[in-house]
Amino acid sequence: MWASFVGTSLESFDFYVFAYFSAIFSSTVFFPEVNRTAGIIGAFSVLAVSFIVRPIGAVIFGYLGDRIGRRRTLLMTITIMGVSTGAIGLLPSYAAVGLAAPLLLTLLRVIQGLSLGGEWGGSILVAVERVEPKRRGFYASLPQLGSPVGTILTAALYLILPAILSSNDMASWGWRLPFLVAFPLLAVSLYLRLAIDETPLFKELLASDKRERMPVIAAVRRHPIAILVAVGAALLGIGSYSLMNTYTITYGVVTLHFDYQQLLIATTIGSLLQLVTIPLFGRWANRIGSARVVAIGAAGTLLIAFPMYFLLQFATFPILVATMIIGGILPTLSWAALGGLMADLFGGPIRYSALSIAYSIAAVAAGFVPLVTAGLASATDSAWWHPGVVLAILSIVTLVSAIAASRWKRPVDELTT
Repeated sequence: MWASFVGTSLESFDFYVFAYFSAIFSSTVFFPEVNRTAGIIGAFSVLAVSFIVRPIGAVIFGYLGDRIGRRRTLLMTITIMGVSTGAIGLLPSYAAVGLAAPLLLTLLRVIQGLSLGGEWGGSILVAVERVEPKRRGFYASLPQLGSPVGTILTAALYLILPAILSSNDMASWGWRLPFLVAFPLLAVSLYLRLAIDETPLFKELLASDKRERMPVIAAVRRHPIAILVAVGAALLGIGSYSLMNTYTITYGVVTLHFDYQQLLIATTIGSLLQLVTIPLFGRWANRIGSARVVAIGAAGTLLIAFPMYFLLQFATFPILVATMIIGGILPTLSWAALGGLMADLFGGPIRYSALSIAYSIAAVAAGFVPLVTAGLASATDSAWWHPGVVLAILSIVTLVSAIAASRWKRPVDELTT
């Protein structure tokens, strides 16, 4: 469990470090010759690049995970991810090397995206393939704690560093420090993952020679509807984080004129609460089923999408905190139970591939959430309801998908044990 949890924490940390960096510093460090709005869009575009290549990584590492094992594949993904994240902290700025700077940044984001395509699915399987199905909801929720932990660690760094460094120092070199933290986190992750054994289910598949020769092709060809359902079920859990913790940070600073430290504090408070709620929601998933918990989270998020952003217009700090808590807790229902839903949906011989593909496709869509929302803001003159539209659409898609997933009574792959 620790090996799974620390890995997803590093994954989330990698994502949020760059997401915060994109919202606050990237437009000036790597895109200084364009106006602020264009620079932010350019930064968010680089953020989206790593999501675009995730399906490629899902195909590569999904194949490896179903063929050579969960443990060996996760060692590869965590190493690639940690090294590429830390390397961003070593990049030269645009002022130093010109266009080479954003090109190198984009290359590292591509490498990150490839590794992320196989990381989440493997982390979930390391957790759930050691327990009986009736306990799967809870154990699948624990790796999801990595997301708030990554948020908390990132926000803490971006709160502490400006307090001890001047704004000039932050813009010139201080922004590098959060990325460099990835190296010690990688060392801890490797230590834990080297210590674990392969999952019992994969050992059984290996011993009985029930592995699929081409698991990715088998998953897509035999079960396309199930994969589409899994993609839709994942959309709110991933997309809401992109909306709340990336776009809303920029929106709050530029349009609502919050201090970005206030936004980081509010985000951290919401994430601290998730450390308690995610395991509780996992326990609930054991009782009523993971798909039902995902559906409840999506329905609740749909109900509060517009009221939440309407109240945010009053631009007071208590309302900001309430927005981050309420806007975080309800989508967290869908996030906490997502791994259990997917593990229930797919069977052992194709499970790594199917989870990775579905999650990565949803992540591609989520990667464009800040960019699409920024474009909607431009088209509507930043009308108060424009983020609510995006959140409502994400909620509807996930609600319908979760209801569909609840109708599956057994995994789609008949070879599952």
